[in-house]
Amino acid sequence: MAELGHALQEEWDKLPQNVIRRFKRSMPRRGNSSKIKKGSIGDLSVLQPTLMAAVPVIMDRIYKGVWDKVNDGGKFGQALFSFAYEYKRKQLENGYDTPLLNKLVFSKICKLLGGNVRLMLCGGAPLSDATQRFMNICFCCPVGQGYGLTETCGAGTVTEVTDLSTGRVGAPLQCSEIRLCDWPEGNYTSADKPCPRGEILVGGGNVSMGYYKNAEKTKEDFTEIGGIRYFCTGDIGQFDGDGCLKIIDRKKDLVKLQAGEYVSLSKVETAVKVSPLVDQICVCADSLYNYTVALVVSNQKNLTKLAQELSINGVEFNQLCQNTRLVKDVLKRLSVLSAKSKLEKFEIPQMIKLCPEGWTPEAGLVTDAFKLKRRNIEAHFKADIRSMYS
Repeated sequence: MAELGHALQEEWDKLPQNVIRRFKRSMPRRGNSSKIKKGSIGDLSVLQPTLMAAVPVIMDRIYKGVWDKVNDGGKFGQALFSFAYEYKRKQLENGYDTPLLNKLVFSKICKLLGGNVRLMLCGGAPLSDATQRFMNICFCCPVGQGYGLTETCGAGTVTEVTDLSTGRVGAPLQCSEIRLCDWPEGNYTSADKPCPRGEILVGGGNVSMGYYKNAEKTKEDFTEIGGIRYFCTGDIGQFDGDGCLKIIDRKKDLVKLQAGEYVSLSKVETAVKVSPLVDQICVCADSLYNYTVALVVSNQKNLTKLAQELSINGVEFNQLCQNTRLVKDVLKRLSVLSAKSKLEKFEIPQMIKLCPEGWTPEAGLVTDAFKLKRRNIEAHFKADIRSMYS
């Protein structure tokens, strides 16, 4: 490791100063973080936090923002970043770190979050493996996930700081007891190999007594087993061999297609939303058909850039989102990404609708944490969904 570090340093020192300056300029600067007032630097740059907790949509935006900056930095910057990224990824998978690359390459990216972050924690929705690994590598700190719900006072599971795996939410907290309940209809049982699977039930003193003045809903979602009160989460999980929990599906997001296959809408959304062309996405499925469709809020900058590559110029963004040729190209790119994410053919959206305006809590289409309000979105875009299926 030391010899390799010296070799990298020597190669770096041999580079012309103008090349080094060009690469450094291509890296994110302190002022690129979220603005709190026009003319000021970003709030994260001012506060310089050591611990950062965020929902997946925020991490996805940071992920895309860094990649956009790297892609705009020229071929040399892209090549150097890609080499550093892949080399560090392999080293982390083998249990090693890369102090020299952290200093020469990734320290510039760390400035985006103030430069002092030692731990990042994500919760509230599934975080894609690609985003989690990217944040772990580029910001030189552990990136963990937690799992819990309002009904369990937020407590459930959390990953260990030393756990560098992706896609898992960790082991149960001391105040919680996790049980997997068989769901034969979805083919999830405790007898599954190599890992038991089923609906996640969270029990313990942190579980609420029920819903206020709603006895019917309380009876439906809460149960008691062996003297312990449990909340039925509706999430499907599996326990790995080391006792860590992994969320693999959600009952309410599972739709049975015409041919009998179950498709997990949130699983497809998590795989597709890492595309630089996608800001928000809602996958829809109808049991009368054997494929899915998707509503996509596209990234204006990247969609405009793609339109220019296709020689579609001088068109307003609203009209771009309706351009048939552009929509087909975006669909093709999303299909390729879906295939790389190992989605089944019936899970990959066959039609998409590009939405020019983002979904906000004020519009009632997402929550304050930017979780999808699926029923509201489907009702709002009912005509568009019907058109895609027709």
